[in-house]
Amino acid sequence: VSCIWVLKFITSEKTTVKLRRIYLKPDLKIIFAICSLGISSFIMISTESLLQISFNNRLSIYGGTTAVGVMSIMNTLLQCVSLPTQGIMIGTQPILSYNYGAKEYSRVRECFKFVIKLTTGATILIAGSIILFSDLFVHIFTTDQTYIEFSRWSIKVFLIGMTIFGLQIGCQQSFMALGQAKVSLLLACLRKIVLLIPLIFILPCFLADKVFAVFLAEPISDILAATVTTITFLTRFDKILEVGVQVKKGD
Repeated sequence: VSCIWVLKFITSEKTTVKLRRIYLKPDLKIIFAICSLGISSFIMISTESLLQISFNNRLSIYGGTTAVGVMSIMNTLLQCVSLPTQGIMIGTQPILSYNYGAKEYSRVRECFKFVIKLTTGATILIAGSIILFSDLFVHIFTTDQTYIEFSRWSIKVFLIGMTIFGLQIGCQQSFMALGQAKVSLLLACLRKIVLLIPLIFILPCFLADKVFAVFLAEPISDILAATVTTITFLTRFDKILEVGVQVKKGD
């Protein structure tokens, strides 16, 4: 029903950009460009199952059903941090892309500065609230005292790195909006595939508290990924806009 409604709208007189048959001819160049920009988001979403399998596998061995149960609660709370920032960036990407394509580079800078403050502020506020009032949030899911006691320390460890997740998602998604598909793809792989999943299996080999080691993999990967992504973006951002300025002068 929603699909029919959208199709009716974009073929009607109400929209300034209409869907026309002449534009429906497949163009491989455009298709590849779309796929290259979307692949980083695809990887971020598709690796969630592999990530949860890795967490549950290690926790079931080292911490039993209690650790796995608390992990499911924390994973939901983690989404309470990540999903709002992803929503912000989904809304911001068209604005960044439009102004970049229109060669309004001052607007691109202003938009990025605003959205990075917004996403970082959101993650600090939401993750910080969950860490400070962990009992309150865990009570939403269970009243079992064993789970509550276990979550009091594990949530603090697991979510501390998410306080700066706004930097990671803000910079990585901005790369995508500015047409930097390859860089965006590499940064999308960094947090989960390169860092988090290997650390889940590696850290327990070096720490006595195996359950703590598994949970510690999350903040380490979050902090490292956010740091690398932010530095990479800040070092490349001006160059990306400078290239655009040169093209504009050439035009």
